[in-house]
Amino acid sequence: MTINKFEELEIWQEARELAKIVFQLTQKRAFRSDFKLKDQIRGASGSTMDNIAEGFERNGKAEFIQFLSIAKGSCGEIRSQAYRIFDYGYINKKELDDLIKRCTILSKKTSSLMGYLKKSNLNGSKYKRP
Repeated sequence: MTINKFEELEIWQEARELAKIVFQLTQKRAFRSDFKLKDQIRGASGSTMDNIAEGFERNGKAEFIQFLSIAKGSCGEIRSQAYRIFDYGYINKKELDDLIKRCTILSKKTSSLMGYLKKSNLNGSKYKRP
């Protein structure tokens, strides 16, 4: 199957959903006044989906892998921050478990795509000969 745009990538779709959930959680009354932490976790969730998109749009395998690695790191950042926002009482245990599960799955899928790309002979459209 050929993927022609980043919106078709399952990991981007899942990262988008994760960003939406993070945004909704940070709208909670108690969380809204913790501006720094709110901005950090929102930024990490945006970075996850945006780096997947940016890497794909670079049209090169090595760059895509690099940006996927950054996205994976941002996903780990969300997971770490999820524990912090739980410890601060901003989210409940069910919300924490959901965030951890989503981040863990997304991180594994991102790693799998990186592994696939590293083993593939595809180099990206920027390297195709005219």
